Amino acid sequence: ELEAFGETTLQQNKTWIYIFFAGFIGGLLALFTPCVFPVIPMTVSFFLKRSENRKKSIRDAIMYGMSIIIIYVALGLVVTLLFGANALNTLSTNALFNIIFFLMLVVFAASFFGAFEITLPSGWSNAADSKAEITTGWISIFLMAFTLALVSFSCTGPIIGFLLVEVSMTESVIAPAIGMFGFAIALALPFTLFALFPSWLKSIPKSGGWMNVVKVTLGFIELAFALKFLSVADLAYGWGILDRETFLALWIVIFALLGFYLLGKIKFPHDDDNKVGVFRFFLALAPLAFAVYMLPGLWGAPLKALSAFAPPLQTQDFNLYTHEVHPKFDDYDIGMEYARKNNKPVMIDFTGYGCVNCRKMELSVWTDSKVGSIINNDYVLITLYVDSRQPLLEPVKITENGTERTLKTTGDKWSYLQRRKFGANAQPFYVLLNNEGSLLNKPYTYNEDVTKYADFLQTGLRNYRK
Repeated sequence: ELEAFGETTLQQNKTWIYIFFAGFIGGLLALFTPCVFPVIPMTVSFFLKRSENRKKSIRDAIMYGMSIIIIYVALGLVVTLLFGANALNTLSTNALFNIIFFLMLVVFAASFFGAFEITLPSGWSNAADSKAEITTGWISIFLMAFTLALVSFSCTGPIIGFLLVEVSMTESVIAPAIGMFGFAIALALPFTLFALFPSWLKSIPKSGGWMNVVKVTLGFIELAFALKFLSVADLAYGWGILDRETFLALWIVIFALLGFYLLGKIKFPHDDDNKVGVFRFFLALAPLAFAVYMLPGLWGAPLKALSAFAPPLQTQDFNLYTHEVHPKFDDYDIGMEYARKNNKPVMIDFTGYGCVNCRKMELSVWTDSKVGSIINNDYVLITLYVDSRQPLLEPVKITENGTERTLKTTGDKWSYLQRRKFGANAQPFYVLLNNEGSLLNKPYTYNEDVTKYADFLQTGLRNYRK
């Protein structure tokens, strides 16, 4: 059926470019932590002084940067080899693992706040350092880079952990490696650039209390993101403990506290007693403004900037917003039967509780008055969550690609339906059908262009009325 409309349905949930830049930004943040920043001038000076030949010094610094990249990319590949891309994607909505991710990020946040330090065994870094001293050439430089990776783990570990958890939402085999590639490039860049242009070392700020401010700020951000993983587990299993209001209330408090911290109203163990500077004052305005921005969300405002993180509007108990789209059915067979009785076309929304792009579409496109009106009035909307963990009344045995497997949850059932009937496995995925199950238009995937989406819906209606 799909081939008749000329549609290619396979897509990435997250583009490699997005993953790369997410890793790159994580690497930039890691640079300004107390474990990494002071090491930059010391390491560059070491390379410049260890040899009278400037070309050799530059070559060593470049090799040092390349070694950092190799180490972190290897870490990304190891993650995939240990779990596999499909396993990572399955784990992304597994209750146990999402709770583990939630607790892990809370622990990382507490570490950044100064409650304790997460460090690898000192023997590891000492052994790597001693090996670097007795070896020469590229191996020596590689071991120095490996030592940096070990000793900086208390600062980089939480950032790396968060990045690897985020890319677990994709089905790409190389996604963790791409994320770590971006992270490593950002981390390695200063060592190479300062070796090429040593005079730039004079312009970098001195180490000090501002680095702890960076750590604590990251702690608040990790604490906020921890709630996202708890929310995914809550939605997938239907517990109902973290609805949209509760989630937003917690985020409002977290970012308000971050603003007060940046204003110097809250102190953590490693903070100094210096006065708040002008830059830090203006920096505090961002989280405080963000907290105020989220307040209307408690009464149902869409908050499009939060579409990737907050639970869907359907979980909102008190909602004054009237333009949202509500699914009529969450079961394919029941929805199709209703459409036949009422002689209406069908729109199937293959979505997921852990699908970031699905939330973006719902809040950026479905909230448009024209789009919302067409979906609510002209179509029977059937929303199928492919990652739902609600158990089926009876397991269903199927044969797929020559392999027999058992469908145990409603998510398994809808995921199989999407693959079997529509040849796709990515979300969001929108299909327009007549009430006999035939396609009315080519399927629509992630694209936040409201005009194109409205045209997609109207074309389906025109084809239905022919």
